[in-house]
Amino acid sequence: MHALRRAGIALFAVIVLGAAAGDPADRLADPAKEAHARALFRDVRCLVCQSESIDESDASLARDLRQLVRAQVAQGRSDAQIRAFLVSRYGQFVLMTPRASIGNAILWIGPLLVVLAGAAALLARRRAAPDPAALDPQEEAALETLSREETI
Repeated sequence: MHALRRAGIALFAVIVLGAAAGDPADRLADPAKEAHARALFRDVRCLVCQSESIDESDASLARDLRQLVRAQVAQGRSDAQIRAFLVSRYGQFVLMTPRASIGNAILWIGPLLVVLAGAAALLARRRAAPDPAALDPQEEAALETLSREETI
């Protein structure tokens, strides 16, 4: 009975904390629009946390962005319009999945090009290095003498 009561208290705490995490005052009255806004939240990056979407983040800027997205959804704007608005205001980085563009391609391909250029430079340097010269008879005799002395 005691374990059952603890489980009940734990379940109650989870429900209360879960309800407090998403502020009901901020939610849209229309469940379909709220679901639409929540879907958009997953694709908008928290600019403070950077590795989380605004749906996951507790930062105050993430809360502001959620309110902004909800306001845009309430106005009836499309996903493309909302994303374009956010990008115009915060840049491509605000999207978790940025659109394909030349600038983004350079960011993705640039490091690969640097690595390839470094590998090419190393290969060119290795090819340009002179081959070691062959030993003349005096050097070979000296080397042979040194080898015999070390083995003794």
